[in-house]
Amino acid sequence: MCGHCGCGDSASATVTALHLDEHEHVHADGTRHSHAHDHGHQHHHADHHHQPGETTLVELQTRILAKNETLAARNRAWFAGREILALNLVSSPGAGKTTLLERTIRDLKSQHDIGVLEGDQATTLDGDRIRAAGAPVVQVNTGTGCHLEADMVSRGLSELRPAAGSIVLIENVGNLVCPAMFDLGERAKVVILSVTEGEDKPLKYPHMFRAASLMLLNKIDLLPHVDFDVERVIANAATVNPDMSVLRLSARTGEGMSSWYDWLRREAKAAGEAAFA
Repeated sequence: MCGHCGCGDSASATVTALHLDEHEHVHADGTRHSHAHDHGHQHHHADHHHQPGETTLVELQTRILAKNETLAARNRAWFAGREILALNLVSSPGAGKTTLLERTIRDLKSQHDIGVLEGDQATTLDGDRIRAAGAPVVQVNTGTGCHLEADMVSRGLSELRPAAGSIVLIENVGNLVCPAMFDLGERAKVVILSVTEGEDKPLKYPHMFRAASLMLLNKIDLLPHVDFDVERVIANAATVNPDMSVLRLSARTGEGMSSWYDWLRREAKAAGEAAFA
């Protein structure tokens, strides 16, 4: 159990390779079987109960994060050894992460190898959209978990098997809290904020915006229809993280997407060069 938010044990997560002809289902213990249909069954794991107490909670949190950091470092080395750019895309639900990925894949798949690890608590709905856009995708369902963890990414990579020099985009579970605390081994976190969410989000969720290297301000095509101050949200983001870059775009219309693609190319080049630094 996550000591920070009380969500489920990462061992309950399931990994499904959607780009294969038959969906291969991998359990935490390494056993696997194939499905040609949606999963209608549930897996139950024993809950671990701890006696209340501040010392116990702090020790539990420390162990969880220490284990995750070790696995994240292993993922990071794995990416670096293959000159792979790995990005952790985070946002609240409905900010447009999946739509952003769909357009990015369709526009860039002839220029770059792109693979996706798709994180959701349940269903393969977003993973199916990514596959339809033309990219190999592995669905990671966290069950009761509210964020991806490094071991889930490691298991997903064993199914995705991205090519050397490729780009791996990790779509985290929609949540602006816990994903900020869990390193996945990515080169950078990219936070997506839509203009329908309000300018105060960087101030209300500072840990996430402080952890991100880039903020994508999405759905700018809706600005004429919403009460949203672009300059204020950028100023709020700068208050929390003055080093974070900000790009304005609409994944639906394509406006501003070229700047995102330029950023991706620079980061992909830097990831390749870093492997030999």
